[in-house]
Amino acid sequence: MRLKLALAALAGSAVISGTALAQTQGVTKDQIILGSIQDLSGPVAGFGKQTKLGLQMRLDEVNEQGGVNGRKLVLKVEDAGYDPMRAVLAAQKLVNQEKIFAMLGHIGTAHNVASFPVLFEKNVINFFPLSAGREMYEPPNKLKYSFASTYYDQIRQAAPRLVKEKNAKQVCAVYQDDDYGLEILHGAEAGLKTIGVELAEKTSFKRAATDFSSQTARMKAAGCDFVVLGTLIRETIGVMSEARKTGFNPVFLMSSGAYSDVIHKLGGQAVEGLYATMTVQQPYLDDDSAEIRAWANKYKAKFHEDPAVHSVYGYIVMDAFVKAAQKAGPDLTTESFIQAMDSMTFPPDIFGMPVMTFSATKRLGNDTSRISQIQNGRWKVVSDYMK
Repeated sequence: MRLKLALAALAGSAVISGTALAQTQGVTKDQIILGSIQDLSGPVAGFGKQTKLGLQMRLDEVNEQGGVNGRKLVLKVEDAGYDPMRAVLAAQKLVNQEKIFAMLGHIGTAHNVASFPVLFEKNVINFFPLSAGREMYEPPNKLKYSFASTYYDQIRQAAPRLVKEKNAKQVCAVYQDDDYGLEILHGAEAGLKTIGVELAEKTSFKRAATDFSSQTARMKAAGCDFVVLGTLIRETIGVMSEARKTGFNPVFLMSSGAYSDVIHKLGGQAVEGLYATMTVQQPYLDDDSAEIRAWANKYKAKFHEDPAVHSVYGYIVMDAFVKAAQKAGPDLTTESFIQAMDSMTFPPDIFGMPVMTFSATKRLGNDTSRISQIQNGRWKVVSDYMK
């Protein structure tokens, strides 16, 4: 009788244990399965590929050292072509078929927002998306963690600082007529208000526009000597190239949304002098920093191409996940990971990322940025972090 009771108790224990394990999706005895949605075939495919390689580089380093608390990391990457609808399908595959534990470094604001219901229904964490949208941490959700200072805050902090530094008299804005452009416009307006300045002119363009002659002419006619750009890469180059052709040479400031080596590689002399808000810096193979130089050359040796800022994003996203998962301990669950993250402090890294802190009520690790400028055909950091 006692033997039957003991066996029954063991069976019940096994059922409970098996149920608990089953509830921790993506965690097995020897693996942690992670997912990422990137653009590998659409308009920002270059960024998507770089992010993927950065994620993979850090994952390989960790696995070579034995993994996280004895578990090897597995990364499943899906291509959404920078299409929110495809992002939903990709999320459904990663969550429901691949059974991922967490989504890492998903690129794009609308794309993340579209995928949230799929993730959150299955208790899957959205970790450090590549988006500076406020939706990445607002409204509060225990499954959201973001590291990117918002476009709004970047320009709110940088515009008044540079306007005063340059003694600008007429400040203007040209912006993409969508949520991205409006975030930058509103950030500029809020920041300028703190120094008693209003925009002298503001003009927009439709997404995918290629002709910026009318917008440039309006700003030139208004006598603008400082222009805030709510633009991405192609549009930044287009606006500045048109301005240079007409002899219009104000100070130009843009957000981290277009901070990339592609700007100066494609824009050439037309984009010389451009300012951008940013956090981690572009990793040049001959960087002044010996640590960045070593990292960049390791990346090139591994993947046979030069690294870029999105390569760094991928690397630091995976690195942050690893640190939190290690802190969560060998009994990794969604709840233990959240508990670990809610008391995490990430120190500055070799790429210049500032201190990041998280708590149960603070899901954005950092709300500051700094400024870089294109000087002699490459980005150079020209400010400290702004408050």
